[in-house]
Amino acid sequence: MNLVDVVRWLASLSWIALFGVVIFVVVRAARDRKLKTAIPMIVIVLVVAILMNVLSAGLVFIEPTERGVVITALGDGGVRQEGLQPGLNWIVPFFDRVVKYTISRQTYTMSIAHTEGDRQGDDSIEARTADGQLVRVDASVIFRIDPNKVVTVHIDWQNTYQDDYIRTVSRGVIRDAVSTYGIEEVYSSKRQELIDEMFTDMESRLESEGFILVDFVLRNIAFSPEYAASVEQKQIAEQLAQQAAFVVDQRRQEAEQARQSAQGEADAEVIRAEGQARSLLIQAQAEAEARVIQAEAEAQALELLGEAIATNPDVLQLEYISKIAPNISVMLLPGDTPFLLPLPEAEVNQLPGQ
Repeated sequence: MNLVDVVRWLASLSWIALFGVVIFVVVRAARDRKLKTAIPMIVIVLVVAILMNVLSAGLVFIEPTERGVVITALGDGGVRQEGLQPGLNWIVPFFDRVVKYTISRQTYTMSIAHTEGDRQGDDSIEARTADGQLVRVDASVIFRIDPNKVVTVHIDWQNTYQDDYIRTVSRGVIRDAVSTYGIEEVYSSKRQELIDEMFTDMESRLESEGFILVDFVLRNIAFSPEYAASVEQKQIAEQLAQQAAFVVDQRRQEAEQARQSAQGEADAEVIRAEGQARSLLIQAQAEAEARVIQAEAEAQALELLGEAIATNPDVLQLEYISKIAPNISVMLLPGDTPFLLPLPEAEVNQLPGQ
């Protein structure tokens, strides 16, 4: 309870007190018991009651979410040019009165749904696009009164600004904006651009009349039944086309996977063949090197044998004997006779190297 409420309560109580004093004096007089202080008491209570009522009529408390417009009978064109600010204010009792306006956010909704809008029934905005298609638009306008222009709003619109101005202007702005776009642009490619255009146009119009546009919400766009059916068929066709494209892409991926798998197997075969060829080449090189080493060893052996024969001719005969099969026994005769006579019953010790 603020001070103004307290003063008003006291003013009401003072009138009750005055009424009570008058009754008390009348009762005393009826019983022939006059009260010498009756008249002064009534006057005092009357004066207090008048003062309290004057005080309560002159004090006005404005909430932080409000502004007050003073309607006056003392000139100034019937209204004070400055609105009352939040807090306790004083006006001329019985000559001024205050009309309070909220400066909090307000929402005005126009909807095709019968119970969602500020007006019962279908209150959507019917508009035609640039290509002649009929659409129905649901929208909400979120706004507030400019605290510095509350007197202007009162003079121009009073408390009818929602229906007489906000609703009328917003419907006109929506129709004008929709008429510059094609049907597909309205609901798809340029919807946000359409909303931005509506917001800019509506913001400038509301500002000129003392309102601040907080937000504009394009709730829904409904099409005619014929166009809605064609859009549905188009969407079905697009979905089928997308599905077919997906299947083709899937088959292409499968083919690519098969090709890559075959390529991988072929590459593996090539690698295996190269490995085998490299192994055979290494083996052939090793055998060739072994033959070269063997040939070098044989050549060195022949060279040593030749040197031995050159220094000792009997080595040639020893070499001859070593080449004879090990199961043949022979007898060597001394002298220059080149004959070798078999000795069937004799055993010759195998020479070194046999």
